[in-house]
Amino acid sequence: MFARRLRLASRRPALSAHFHTSRALWKSLQKFKLADIGEGITECEVIKWSVKARSAVTTFDPLCEVQSDKASVEITSPFDGVVKELLVQEGEIAKVGEGLCLIEVDDEVLEGADPSLLEPQGASKALPKEERAGSSPSTGPSPARKKHPMDPTYDSSVDGKPVNVNVLATPSVRYFARQNGVDLTEIAPGSGRDGRVEKHDIEAHISRAAASSSSSRSTITDTAQDVVVELGRTRYGMWKAMVKSLEVPHFGYSTTLDLTALHNLMPVFNKHIPSQYLPPSQQPLLVDPTSLGILPASSAPAVSQEQQYSKLTYLPILLKTLSRSMLDWPIFRASITPDAAPDAKPTLTVRPRADISIALSTPTGLYTPTLQGVDGQSVYSLASSLRRLSHLGRQVPCGLTPMEMPRRGGTLTVSNVGAIGQGDFAHPVLVPGGGVAIVAIGRAKWVWDVERGDGSGERRLKVGISWSADHRVVEGAELAAFVECWRGYVEAPERLIVDSV
Repeated sequence: MFARRLRLASRRPALSAHFHTSRALWKSLQKFKLADIGEGITECEVIKWSVKARSAVTTFDPLCEVQSDKASVEITSPFDGVVKELLVQEGEIAKVGEGLCLIEVDDEVLEGADPSLLEPQGASKALPKEERAGSSPSTGPSPARKKHPMDPTYDSSVDGKPVNVNVLATPSVRYFARQNGVDLTEIAPGSGRDGRVEKHDIEAHISRAAASSSSSRSTITDTAQDVVVELGRTRYGMWKAMVKSLEVPHFGYSTTLDLTALHNLMPVFNKHIPSQYLPPSQQPLLVDPTSLGILPASSAPAVSQEQQYSKLTYLPILLKTLSRSMLDWPIFRASITPDAAPDAKPTLTVRPRADISIALSTPTGLYTPTLQGVDGQSVYSLASSLRRLSHLGRQVPCGLTPMEMPRRGGTLTVSNVGAIGQGDFAHPVLVPGGGVAIVAIGRAKWVWDVERGDGSGERRLKVGISWSADHRVVEGAELAAFVECWRGYVEAPERLIVDSV
């Protein structure tokens, strides 16, 4: 009988509460360090955080994106936990092996974790299971609910301003106030009869508000101070490269190229753009040449949407003719061989193909991706590659990878400054490791050439080009002769047809 009563009593909620226990889990605060993400990389710039302080994360959740000199990398969480603090803010530099953030994790999930990426912060502490389940960050106390005007405790100075309905004003005046965003309660009582608000009261109020705003702006201007801004990683890299450029003795050479013959051929070039480079909406509906099953399928590689275009520009043609001139002049396919010893005699490495770097201005800074083997590509293929590089450069963070930016780069660099401004000439700067020469291409313009025709002159399309060469390697006469060789291909593009036959 006693055992039966005990069993019944144990089923009651009041008694069963005495048998409920709460398990405790041990948590610890860990400093998550930046891992070695590539050979030779000692620091990275934090481009964007994907989490905030007091945010819960799970394994493989993205924490942040970092960018080095070579590429951008996404850092993921190695375990479940709660991010307590961000140690490196966006735009700041994080060192390899130093902390990125503090994460609170269960001690049981640390088993098997890489100890080189973690550093304990303080002793572990026990938290009830209920607290663990409710460990999501609190957003703080919710804002107090605004009281209704009919509430007996409503105070207009605290809970809001009174509405316009109790202000004496004609409908036309109310309409004028609404049009100008004026609250009639700020003007009442007005200058009219029984405190009625008139139109000139509103105009005077608007004038006073404009004068007050002007005074506030002047005060802000007077109290404004200089702001010190730290250079981002990409711009700091440009800083260091420009400092090193002072080690290179520059030789400059400027002239113009006549693009009239190319201009006359552009309609033909644009009319025969291969279908794989055209947007889907402009691809012609042709009969399939492999429909009989006799001929093999077309070997033309498919290109992505960002590589497609519907109109050629002069730049890919200038690059193609430049690569042809580089084949005639091996010194412009050469680069200074990195020295194994400081006192070793300098040597040149001559490449079999024409590798050309492109100066690319992006939202995150200046980059110089490289087009490799330009002499072996068609003009249409070069135009597609330029479109792809431009698309990757516009991404934030930058989408260029070591594939587009190889370590040795090109032997020549091309900067198409004419695509931005109206300038004709420039003074490009050559940096160590950037090849033996660089050229800036200006804006193409129609000019009157008095040396053409029978003395009366002709209207010609010309573009200014500005060269800077490494005078340690290239002689002035060699650069001038090389440019004239390039001119021969640009101003007589028919030569490309003969060379390809």
